[in-house]
Amino acid sequence: MGVQLFGLNIATAADSGADPVARAVEAEELGFDFVSASDHPCGTNPSFETWTMLSWIAASTSRIRVATRVLGVPYRPPTMVAKMAETFDRLSGGRLILGLGGGYSDEEFRAFGLRVPTAGEKVDGLAEAVQIARGLWAEPKFSFDGSQYRTEEADLEPKPDHRIPIWLGTYGPRALEVTGRLADGWIPSLPYAPPDRVAGMRDRVLAAARDAGRDPSEITRAYNVGVRVDARPGEQTDIVSGPADVVVDRLLSFANLGFTAINFMVSGPDFARQVEVLAREVIPAVRAAG
Repeated sequence: MGVQLFGLNIATAADSGADPVARAVEAEELGFDFVSASDHPCGTNPSFETWTMLSWIAASTSRIRVATRVLGVPYRPPTMVAKMAETFDRLSGGRLILGLGGGYSDEEFRAFGLRVPTAGEKVDGLAEAVQIARGLWAEPKFSFDGSQYRTEEADLEPKPDHRIPIWLGTYGPRALEVTGRLADGWIPSLPYAPPDRVAGMRDRVLAAARDAGRDPSEITRAYNVGVRVDARPGEQTDIVSGPADVVVDRLLSFANLGFTAINFMVSGPDFARQVEVLAREVIPAVRAAG
């Protein structure tokens, strides 16, 4: 199948001179398929709130899709996220990819006065959030009684005009099973799901899809990949680096692992040059080989 979608991470950094909207506009002009942003509201480094930033990006672009990578479910009531997502998707012309995760940092929960869920509760809450969103988007007077969240004859109008894709960032066995059973996409990150482990994770997702009577090929498999196109290959294992042809070969190896989308994580003072090289040299080569 090969890699079909290419995304670009937009940092939420809000330090002096930061212009995430301009970077997203550039990504659209260069032909990227989607932009994404992570969700870490607490920290000492200045940062934008993810949903608000992505809303500004959507309002300033016209074609490129916009992905949350990924919203921590415990930060926001899933019912409100479902309403926010429908509005975002409608106003953006159907461009939202709703990425969700169980919540990474317990320290962030404590700092913001939120209850710290157990690992099991995070997975349960993630599954319930997907079920609630789908229920609210499809059914009138939707009621749901889960272990973490509930609704009571809830009406959400208007309903989405199309299926809003939900991608899950998951790693553990139970969370991977939830992904295969309920989600439209899986979006792990290279440092936490390296190639020597990610195949087993992928198989668990696809097996869960089959067990649920779903077609596994309909699940987008997106890989968050740190990348740097440079004169010589780097020695870090959690980032893809080197000359353009070396980077292309590594990305093709990820396609051979079953990934159908790559989300590039680019950083550094030469961000613009790196993004242009990816768009002009790397992505066309990967597409041609696929």
